[in-house]
Amino acid sequence: MSFIDAIENLPIFVPTYQTDTVRQKPDLYFECQLAEIGRNSPIDFDYNPHVRRYIDIFTIERREQISKMIGLANYYFPLFDDVFSKYQLPLELKYLAVVESALNPLAISPTGAVGLWQFKINTSKMFNLQVNNFVDERMDPLKSTEAAAQYLQYLYRTFNDWSLALAAYNVGPGPVRNAIERANGERNFWKLYPLLPESAQNYVPAFIAAAYVMNNYHEHGITPAPVALAQNQTDTVWVNKPLDLNLMAKAIDIDINVIRFLNPTYRYDYIPEGPYPQVLRLPADKTGLFIRKSKELYLNTSKPKVLPALAADSTLTRKVYTVKNGDSLHKLAMQFGCTLQDIYRWNPGLDSTITAGQNIVIWVNPKNL
Repeated sequence: MSFIDAIENLPIFVPTYQTDTVRQKPDLYFECQLAEIGRNSPIDFDYNPHVRRYIDIFTIERREQISKMIGLANYYFPLFDDVFSKYQLPLELKYLAVVESALNPLAISPTGAVGLWQFKINTSKMFNLQVNNFVDERMDPLKSTEAAAQYLQYLYRTFNDWSLALAAYNVGPGPVRNAIERANGERNFWKLYPLLPESAQNYVPAFIAAAYVMNNYHEHGITPAPVALAQNQTDTVWVNKPLDLNLMAKAIDIDINVIRFLNPTYRYDYIPEGPYPQVLRLPADKTGLFIRKSKELYLNTSKPKVLPALAADSTLTRKVYTVKNGDSLHKLAMQFGCTLQDIYRWNPGLDSTITAGQNIVIWVNPKNL
């Protein structure tokens, strides 16, 4: 649950007062509330000490983060419900995005998984999510949710059990199949628990705890931090030519960070030219102004030649590094004085596993060469 791209600082939340009072509850209360969530769901919402541990993490240690996630849930959950209904999947699967990304569409994990549903580059190819220098559809809320629904549907058909399907979403089907084989065909998640990788052991309890918290946060004195814009306060326009989003944000008087939140798909604040018009989401009261100014904005847009994060820093030098045996992305980040996020940004589509002989672009301070 730790992400390089935090959403907490984006200017999208309405300030709220957060009480410091932590309201403790007995085990029986948690068990009853989870039973109520599971009563009309095909997913089992079991309660045990593993689940209690994550409930405590969410309601005590991460209260402020949960406050913002509730606001984001009000923005994203209607979209998730529509998609999961379309695929005839349990609506409670929406709580998976709480565990995956903290409902941050800009999230990038240390292993290179991206977006609300945390797809890696290889998995995204299975669902035709486009990833290139300027567009990353793993961050597109609708397209990535469609991909998540398709993948979850496939995993359920594979295991015929939602807890196992969720574990497989985290670690892949292979380790779950191996655990079943080592347990002589046992398919109960909690009986397979000791045989699963640690991340899968934690994943299902975290999902159950997330479902509990998103339905019962008020019982713990947690106040939602609403997102300033609701989905129904936004609208979409077609963009049929390259567009500089920073230039556009200034022209229609809106914070570029709001544009990034509404349009996380576009890397480097730029919509490239494509074979089809691209979708741009804006506050509804700004669409008319954009349409009136679009012709001028198109004329003044030029394709970025240097990554925006580096353009203002002339002290950095571009280096093409050839991977050696024993290298890892963590090691390279430390060696060249950058971060994992930097490396992923400079190398769109890079997987977390690198091999000897592979070339990687790195921008470094000459002192670190």
